[in-house]
Amino acid sequence: MTIATHPSPSDANGLQRGIVLFAHGSRDPLWHRPMQAVAQQMLKNSTALGVECAYLELSTPDLPTACRSLLARGVRAITIVPMFLGVGKHAREDLPVLVEALRANHADTVFELQSAVGENPRLIALLADIALERP
Repeated sequence: MTIATHPSPSDANGLQRGIVLFAHGSRDPLWHRPMQAVAQQMLKNSTALGVECAYLELSTPDLPTACRSLLARGVRAITIVPMFLGVGKHAREDLPVLVEALRANHADTVFELQSAVGENPRLIALLADIALERP
């Protein structure tokens, strides 16, 4: 699903930038709502951003398809954000292989791979705060 409707911002080198939120995927359509909500919030926070959601399996689009969508809009620098709480095999092994294939197939594009969101201290603190809330 294409999320972004705004033009992509340029980085310091003038490259059009985009972001792919990358998650595991599920056959359940309700599972996708939080990922799409994050993308929508990103668009609210930035009026010039190319954003796509992509999934490893069980859902579409996959990572190459999401990246092709950004490339078709002129994006030439893509940041991939693994939306995993835990850093299991998918984040550690599968995703780097996918990113290397993207780099090989799109040599004129810069692909950056962030750490999984579950490793971010701000998210860890936020999850702790949420867990401590009283109903």
